[in-house]
Amino acid sequence: MSPPLRGVRGGLTTMTQEESKLKILLCEDDESLGMLLREYLQAKGFDADLCADGEQGYKNFLKTDYDMCVLDVMMPKMDGFTLASEIRQVNQEVPIIFLTAKNLKEDIFEGFKIGADDYITKPFSMEELVLRMEAILRRVHGKQQKNVSFYHIGKFTFDTKRQILSIGDQQTKLTTKESELLILLCAHANEVLQRELALKTIWIDDNYFNARSMDVYITKLRKHLKDDPEIEINNVHGKGYRLIAQMDEE
Repeated sequence: MSPPLRGVRGGLTTMTQEESKLKILLCEDDESLGMLLREYLQAKGFDADLCADGEQGYKNFLKTDYDMCVLDVMMPKMDGFTLASEIRQVNQEVPIIFLTAKNLKEDIFEGFKIGADDYITKPFSMEELVLRMEAILRRVHGKQQKNVSFYHIGKFTFDTKRQILSIGDQQTKLTTKESELLILLCAHANEVLQRELALKTIWIDDNYFNARSMDVYITKLRKHLKDDPEIEINNVHGKGYRLIAQMDEE
């Protein structure tokens, strides 16, 4: 899995490892689950503050510059919906994910009305939570992990700014979605690009129709890259795609 994005608050600048960690407000009143989540997020490179109730969470939010809030809905003193509403009074932009044991449509709608970016029901995979977090952070703070202007993909050069793929004197102008998908493939070159991550990043929703649309764009990219037989975009069953190529970037 790719490391979290760097420099969300301060721009893409040179930072120490500690400064580059994204700050996460984690509010969960189940002590065991909360500690497990915090340890997992920290292992994945995030800096997570754990709060056991909504009031403590709100106090922490007021004094700390967080990059994302992960809030349990059912908490003592102040529930997650109320906390999110208070947070939105202070900051309209910070991403919010709700955690809940409920799966009622009314609760889900309520969460999104308040301004949630995502909603995940318990029990859930911690890996899935991190994938959702990374997808939201990419969408909010820019889809590129790094500020790469050019990727050299085998015999091809990919100008990410102009969305032009070139080989020799032949140039192909990519569509926006083709370019965004190729950028993600390049950023994960020679490893698996998770299907859900790509869908959440580019199409926002990972529903059936968007998944079929992404398959079409993968086919288009294969055709664009066919003049270099050393380049492959392989399906990884049940996971996603892998771009196999000699890679360089600038």
